[in-house]
Amino acid sequence: MTNCGLYEASQQFALEVGFPTKSGVSEALLSIVPEQGAIACYSPLLNEQGNSILGLNLLTHISHFIK
Repeated sequence: MTNCGLYEASQQFALEVGFPTKSGVSEALLSIVPEQGAIACYSPLLNEQGNSILGLNLLTHISHFIK
């Protein structure tokens, strides 16, 4: 999930955020925060890779508080 869950954006997102994340065609994201839990988010606005723009931004901001 870390290396391919967000298609072309997987490697960059893994380096920036560090959460294994999977996107789906339903505009939802599911992230696993190791030893803490999971985060699910939904937003229909997608980027060119087909991933939720607001969901990715939310996970990026959350990662700054968790690290």
